[in-house]
Amino acid sequence: MGQSLACSRSSDEHEFFSAVQSGDLESIECVLCADPSLLRRATIYDRLSAAHIAAANGRLEVLSMVLDRSVPPDVVNRHKQTPLMLSAMHGKIECAKKLLEAGANILMFDSLNGRTCLHHAAYYGHSDCLQAVLSAARSTPVADSWGFARFVNVRDDNGATPLHLAARQGRSDCVHILLDNGAIVSSSTGAYGFPGSTPLHLAARGGSLDCVRALLAWGADRLQRDAAGRIPYAVALKRRHGACAALLNPSSAEPMVWPSPLKFISELNPDAKALLEAALMEANREREKKILKGTRYSVPSPSRSDDGVDDDISEASDAELCSICFDQHCTIEVQDCGHQMCAACTLALCCHNKPNPTTLCLPSPACPFCRRSISRLVVAKAEKPRDDGERANSPKRRSRRSRNVSCEGSSSFKGLSSAMGSFKMGRGSGRISDNSAILDKP
Repeated sequence: MGQSLACSRSSDEHEFFSAVQSGDLESIECVLCADPSLLRRATIYDRLSAAHIAAANGRLEVLSMVLDRSVPPDVVNRHKQTPLMLSAMHGKIECAKKLLEAGANILMFDSLNGRTCLHHAAYYGHSDCLQAVLSAARSTPVADSWGFARFVNVRDDNGATPLHLAARQGRSDCVHILLDNGAIVSSSTGAYGFPGSTPLHLAARGGSLDCVRALLAWGADRLQRDAAGRIPYAVALKRRHGACAALLNPSSAEPMVWPSPLKFISELNPDAKALLEAALMEANREREKKILKGTRYSVPSPSRSDDGVDDDISEASDAELCSICFDQHCTIEVQDCGHQMCAACTLALCCHNKPNPTTLCLPSPACPFCRRSISRLVVAKAEKPRDDGERANSPKRRSRRSRNVSCEGSSSFKGLSSAMGSFKMGRGSGRISDNSAILDKP
């Protein structure tokens, strides 16, 4: 990778730019002592400055030296590309961070396709550079002048957003980061790819199963059509991407969608979010198994086998099982009331409600135990381990949850029952419909 050097005007220039490319600080200092003006010059054809060459080749020490000598971080080459754009293209994260610290403008557009550094990081799949640019966008004047959401969905000259480029190139990590930062999952392109294509059309065109999974999990519409009237399913069929086509078939089961419109979902701490995302992936993996069953396509086996799940559950940990499914441990807690559930049941509860038809807003779900509106979810706190004597004399944990179920009535769980029917994570998920079984369970 890196930038090759075009012809230079003199041997001194060639020696200088070669030293920058190789990161030879001693030679650079020696040449600059003889001719300090070399720092302001560029290669003849591509108009690459020392900052461009250092950033593209990951020469952090050289780049720091150049910036310390008052070279502007936003100097452009022949295609109006900045050093930050080149570091994003080549995945040189340390150089990208240095340029951002030096005040590099993240809202500059090149002259090739009108793309920003965010477009380049998404297109080439450098998720660390993408995340660095997005983090900078929250604290720079861009957030005040443009707005963060507008920057995440900035379009190039062909109407493509960074999400379109990442989906077309099969950059699933970048797709997930962009969606998590507010990228519009259903936006259509102009001339890029095929007019009117959504990120889902482009992922289907490229045959990226991981990108298709991520987009569907964030609510991408399988029935949205491009300018030629084609849905993503038709695009995948034409390109002979059979597994993608199976998941995109409108007649197949709907995937579970990440409930991003809910305010408390956007405020999740990283640990709680990771638990719920894992539950979402597991649920949709089970859906994929059913869709692809009997075909020549298969889904990688889950890391946690369903066979023998209960063999690993000790008598002590059995008291911590979710009172809804009686299959998984309680990992999520409703902060206001303190009631706990497993991540799978929590996600099913959040995804079960339908938007209000008048406001198109997703109503906040209620805790199935006390019916209070949920405003915040956190990771459940583990209880201190107890010895055998204490455990035998005080089985309060389990009985308290059973009382929650009986006191509030089974109506609290009716809506969740149907949701968990399609969200089976193990052998016990069907017990929700049998209240007597819940109450009689020791």
